Amino acid sequence: MSANDHLWMARALQLARKGLYSTHPNPRVGCVIVKDGELVGEGWHVRAGEPHAEVHALRQAGERAAGATAYVTLEPCSHHGRTPPCAEALAKAGVGRVVAAMQDPNPQVAGRGLELLRSSGIEVASGVLESEARALNPGFIKRMETGLPYLRAKLAMSLDGRTAMASGESQWITGPDARAEVQHLRAQSSVVLTGADTVLMDNARLTVRAAELRLDDELSALALQWQPLRVLVDGRLRVPLDAPFFSAGPALVVSNSEDQAARYQSAGHELLALPGEAGRVDLRRLLHELAKRDVNEVLLEAGPRLAGAFAALGLIDEYQLFVAAKFLGSSARPLLDLPLDRMSEARELQIKDIRAVGDDWKITATPSV
Repeated sequence: MSANDHLWMARALQLARKGLYSTHPNPRVGCVIVKDGELVGEGWHVRAGEPHAEVHALRQAGERAAGATAYVTLEPCSHHGRTPPCAEALAKAGVGRVVAAMQDPNPQVAGRGLELLRSSGIEVASGVLESEARALNPGFIKRMETGLPYLRAKLAMSLDGRTAMASGESQWITGPDARAEVQHLRAQSSVVLTGADTVLMDNARLTVRAAELRLDDELSALALQWQPLRVLVDGRLRVPLDAPFFSAGPALVVSNSEDQAARYQSAGHELLALPGEAGRVDLRRLLHELAKRDVNEVLLEAGPRLAGAFAALGLIDEYQLFVAAKFLGSSARPLLDLPLDRMSEARELQIKDIRAVGDDWKITATPSV
């Protein structure tokens, strides 16, 4: 692969990132078409059901696509879904070469798109900036490979690792810049998942709020065209239907019993029974259920009990930790309800990024393998 291949793929990835808030449940994909060293067409997938990135780029390139090189951040699709196969569109346009950042993990594609292009006499290459391409679609990739969505846990804490006062008071630990970052996380997620304690203590709605989103006009408009599905884990149905959470729009409530399903349905919500051990909701089954509903990325915004339960089961893929420069004291609530007795039981993390967000800090970390 040449330096130019990396350069043009970087542009395709830049375009793909424009779909960060709008392509659900599809992957974010960008495409550029280059001929004789000149960019002749580019595009990105905006939302499901609409043309894919390759189609936008081919339309822009027109007849100049013949003999050109197409750089795509994900293997062109080869199957008929809501849109025709992009591999066929590239072949019909007469492109001479296709460079893909990575193979599509979707079993319906999984190399078939590249093979279709090869059989059409098109030179094919893949693996250019693959790690960057995979990082752009962690939820889609994990869902296709494992049948589970990608779970991010957003946690806000003080320097002494506390999330709320003993009374439950927690607004606000962090400042407005950190809260804007959380809005970005919500907007890019398929689901925002929370527990009864958080909803009851904070009167939480857990919606994407336009006033705090702080995106440019194009991305903000896309992000606000839909709200992620809000999922409430409430095993004993403690949250009343007149709570602000339910007035903010339709929600999925996960409980131990579906006895009151009709009552929730009449109020515009869905009740799902997933009973687990000791009277608790089966969290692993919940994630499998969400994946069946084409959920790619889940943002967990919950208190120490529910967050700790997910952590104990090893279900959290990534931690987004917002740290405020303050102490809440030893009687305040901990970050996770995760009882450990020995140092050998400690959960190790790999810190991927640390950066200042206003007066606070954001730490991105993943569990060590």
